[in-house]
Amino acid sequence: MLATSFTLLGTAVTWLEVVAFVLALANICCNVFEIHWGWPLTIVASVLYAWLFYASKLYGDASVNVFFAITALWGWWQWLRGHRGDSTTPLTIARLDATGRRIVFASWAALWIACAILLRFITDSDVPWADGFVTAGSVVGTVMLARKFIENWLVWLVVNAVSVALFTYKALHLTAVLYVIFFALAVWGWIGWQRRLTSSCAVPRDDERSGPSGGSRE
Repeated sequence: MLATSFTLLGTAVTWLEVVAFVLALANICCNVFEIHWGWPLTIVASVLYAWLFYASKLYGDASVNVFFAITALWGWWQWLRGHRGDSTTPLTIARLDATGRRIVFASWAALWIACAILLRFITDSDVPWADGFVTAGSVVGTVMLARKFIENWLVWLVVNAVSVALFTYKALHLTAVLYVIFFALAVWGWIGWQRRLTSSCAVPRDDERSGPSGGSRE
């Protein structure tokens, strides 16, 4: 898998990176369209990327991909069986409230600092702060995606933009190209989920369509 598949911009691209690239692309497309089969694709792609990033000394990204593989099982279950709060209805797209947004920012900041410090002192990473930022944002974004909060796409926009620069610096050019595509897909995901959320809010619930006697208001 670590054998060279082809050369891109003067740098060898391995078969491992090619296979991970294809699976990751299919995974994000499934997420955009709320297709739950994206989660098992996440498991396989994450294991492959963990291997690739470890070999490239991107230990934070390697670790977060192990996290992705594990939490993908939870995310898959959430999309199949999850619900929000005390509701018994299936999990649907929602927005974060003000408290939720504060939790997201605080969690990302705390994880970033923690990851960067760990990478700085217990690994030989030469990019601990950039790697830690991407790692922390990816953890936050994955949890938000699993719970179908629309703001997950905004998190991924930031993560993907920083990742393009990071992977270009580490000469993982095919993966950098992938994250450019991820950035575009995150824009697409944000727009698509925004439309679905607007449409779902515009459709009246059964109790709103029915009058006091249970009959239709029409």
